[in-house]
Amino acid sequence: MTDSSDRREQRLEKLERQREQGIDPYPPRVERTHTSAEALAAYSGEAGETEVGVAGRLVAIRIMGGSTFAHLADGSGRIQVYLRRDVLGEELYDLFRRTIDLGDFVSARGTLFQTRTGEITVNVSSWRPVAKTLRPLPEKWHGLRDVETRYRQRYLDLLANEDVRTIFVTRSRIVSAVRRFLDEQGYIEVETPVLQPMYGGAAARPFTTYHNALGQTFYLRIADELYLKRLIVGGLEKVYEIGHNFRNEGVDTQHNPEFTAIEMYEAYADYNDMMCLIEALYHDVAVRVLGSETITYQGQEIVLTPPWRRVSMRDAILEASGIDIEIERTQDALVRAAAARGITLVSQSGWGKAVEKLFESVVEPRLVQPTFITDFPAEVSPLAKIKPGAPHLVERFEFYIGTLECGNAFTELNDPLDQRERFAAQVQAAADGDAEAHPMDEDYIIAMEHGMPPTGGLGFGIDRMVMLFTDQASIREVILFPALRSAAADSASEPD
Repeated sequence: MTDSSDRREQRLEKLERQREQGIDPYPPRVERTHTSAEALAAYSGEAGETEVGVAGRLVAIRIMGGSTFAHLADGSGRIQVYLRRDVLGEELYDLFRRTIDLGDFVSARGTLFQTRTGEITVNVSSWRPVAKTLRPLPEKWHGLRDVETRYRQRYLDLLANEDVRTIFVTRSRIVSAVRRFLDEQGYIEVETPVLQPMYGGAAARPFTTYHNALGQTFYLRIADELYLKRLIVGGLEKVYEIGHNFRNEGVDTQHNPEFTAIEMYEAYADYNDMMCLIEALYHDVAVRVLGSETITYQGQEIVLTPPWRRVSMRDAILEASGIDIEIERTQDALVRAAAARGITLVSQSGWGKAVEKLFESVVEPRLVQPTFITDFPAEVSPLAKIKPGAPHLVERFEFYIGTLECGNAFTELNDPLDQRERFAAQVQAAADGDAEAHPMDEDYIIAMEHGMPPTGGLGFGIDRMVMLFTDQASIREVILFPALRSAAADSASEPD
């Protein structure tokens, strides 16, 4: 039997001992009058004057014969409790010593006093078990550093690592601040389907499922976009949604198959308005949550104060590589120009894709300070409006912070005839082997034919925003339960 199994058996024996004493180790409720923080704040300065009932997980214990000091931790902090045989009586004191382990949940009632070292403590007059822990927790409540264990057993990670708890508290505050900002701007929050009969709104492979009762294939959404723009058609002029999207793609430090995104759409706005909106939003959230308009990400100090730099994709590539994409206007010409400068562009399906890959190679690593990259090739932007005077480009931007691509925005295409042609080109791209091409969505086109006003749209990843604001290099550090290969699959893939 392993050491872990031995300790579990010992705890089971203690559990049974409690039951033999007529004590329920898992009572349905607990009497708690104060959190740890509230109890500490309630101390009047006079010993024995303030009575409290506290409860929490036992995180430290020091037994000294007829007296015991211990610490209970709850969500607000921790508090010391003091148990004495001559106060509790032999039976109740002995029950604590013989059946309680580190990690168990305990409630205690008593009056507050201050020890000689100045620590406010509960002088316990009664106690009871609240929940028995059958498995030992990470030793000394710290030192859990194995990445695989941290992600697979996030509950242990949260228990052992205070900095991890801080990340997820900050995440919650960030999401609340984003909502508050948009609500104050007159946006309304909406909900659109996660299960969709037709996926769309992004270039990505979907997850596919089947609805038995309807006898129909459905897809987990890859984006909220097309449903939110239907709402613009319906007369809701400022809408946003925060929710989970799903993309059947690779997993790395910046990508998880299930992720949290926000999209927002505003009638009578364009991509310039969306630039002003997002730089104001990021700045506002940073100040509200972090108390500063400056963040530090991976050793780089980043200033979020508006206005942010705006540069076209053409100028950004020209500045970084010396290649002018307006001169190299075919895929072959662009590949040759890149090769002449030692840049390899693997085979791409068209000039627009080659431009994107060149940009990713030579420009993205330079974009530390907040930057808007504008005016993308039309063939890789099937939902954006053509840029006046440049039919091969669209009014689209992506914004970058700390070299991370953080979001995407358009002046939305609202011409249904143009949209049909763009979708048809995407269908042909799919036939030519592009697994991420956008499908034809007839229902969306019908919605557009009922009239969609000029609209600006914007989407960005909540997870990446949290990465930036908490200085985390991996998306898995800001998602409570990231996607992982199952332990069974890992074992099966190991060589004999």
